[in-house]
Amino acid sequence: MKVSGHGGSRVRVRLAPSPTGFVHIGNVLVALVDAAIARKFDGAFVIRIEDTDQKRFLEGAEHLIYDSLAWLGIEWQEGPDRGGPFAPYRQSERLPRYHEVAKQLVAQGDAYRCWCSPERLDEMRKAQQAAKLPPKYDRLCLGKSETGRQAFGGYTERSVIRLRMPDTGHTTFTDPIRGEMSFENALLDDRVLLKSDGFPTYNLAVVVDDHEMEITHAIRGEEWLPSTPAHLRVYEALAWTPPVIAHTPLLLNADRGKISKRKHPWANMRWFQEEGFLPEAVLNYLGNLIAFVPDADNPQQGVARELFGFAEISEHFQLGSIGPSGKVVDLDRLDWLNGQYIRRMTLDELARRVDPFMTAAGLDTGNPIFMGALALEQERLKRLSEAPSVLSIFFREEVYAPEALVPKGVTPEGARQMLDGAISVCEGVAAAGEWTAETLEAPFRDLAIALDLTTGKQRGQLFGVVRVASTGRTATPPLFDTMAVLGAETILKRLAHARLRLAGLGV
Repeated sequence: MKVSGHGGSRVRVRLAPSPTGFVHIGNVLVALVDAAIARKFDGAFVIRIEDTDQKRFLEGAEHLIYDSLAWLGIEWQEGPDRGGPFAPYRQSERLPRYHEVAKQLVAQGDAYRCWCSPERLDEMRKAQQAAKLPPKYDRLCLGKSETGRQAFGGYTERSVIRLRMPDTGHTTFTDPIRGEMSFENALLDDRVLLKSDGFPTYNLAVVVDDHEMEITHAIRGEEWLPSTPAHLRVYEALAWTPPVIAHTPLLLNADRGKISKRKHPWANMRWFQEEGFLPEAVLNYLGNLIAFVPDADNPQQGVARELFGFAEISEHFQLGSIGPSGKVVDLDRLDWLNGQYIRRMTLDELARRVDPFMTAAGLDTGNPIFMGALALEQERLKRLSEAPSVLSIFFREEVYAPEALVPKGVTPEGARQMLDGAISVCEGVAAAGEWTAETLEAPFRDLAIALDLTTGKQRGQLFGVVRVASTGRTATPPLFDTMAVLGAETILKRLAHARLRLAGLGV
């Protein structure tokens, strides 16, 4: 059996997630591929909810899917939330049709009922494993009526319907991402199509729905590749033309290992929002994994553009260019991208984006100091979630040890002299009535000369003492800019507190 793909006219793609938990980043990558194809070929992107696994169904998970895609700006045209010509789009609402098709397959001899109990199936698998045989159903129920099957052990009244796979030959199809794929039929399992609870498995529902919703391209993750022969067998048995079937590569961690939900919180799309990644940056990063967008401003061919949006992804997208190799998720690269987008924002837009993070941390963005502080930190931010931490020095005085005021190579007495000089300088600038970075820098450099701090290292020690006294930290935006934003009253108060801390060291 060899299959090449659907010959339909208008391109139709679908995302078929299960509402069983959080939204996996791999599903979002598939959604981006779907959306890019739909836009490139003026087609339709469909969301279909595969809620047939009632044991794992999680209330609210369906809306997490919509929210994650909408957050990224990925649009779809049909689905449970907006209807469409092929409604309903939830599999739990399409059960009668699955039953009808399953019965047809049984009547044709392409499927059969199985009454084997879970205990018998478990024993069978263990025996196959011990004998180093491929794990597959042994067809004890094939060709038997229910009465005839009762004569054998391991019987249960709750039957399932299994697909009958060919005994010989190969199932072959062309995957646009992976090339020609071939599976030996003798090694393939007779998979369950209809469960004992009356709900279909993915193996039946996906075929029926893709056919009846006129899906032309079925894009899914690599983990579904072993299921494809069974799906193609159902298409063949029903004399239906299958869609083009493509399997996107796995997403890998930095060690090129499989993503673990426990070890890698970023497997959950919600994590990116909670960590303060911008949807533009995440979309851009995922786009890098599936499309090469050339840099139109670079005369050298083969140079990729670093920042781009969905329009560029869809324009340059080619399914066959994705490649079958796993894609490593590089969070350092994503941090860099996110920082680039942050720096391109207007200050007002950045303030709007960081507001939820600041509010959650108890920091008032209505404070007059906020915008000036944010402007200083905009160049350093990589994630919006960092804003409360880096901006807190502008809202409250940090707690630090007195020893932090004494840089390496400086005595406590030397630090005292530096701090006393800094207090004197700041009092003078404040009295003059113009408190800016420029009016602060010149007298501080004069102070360095007065204290005989002539080398760059020595001046750095002076500024280090003032930095810790002003902010409680050794790393901040430019010192005098920071002091200017904090204001004279706050700086003088903090310098006085620092002087008291130094007194604890006996100076």
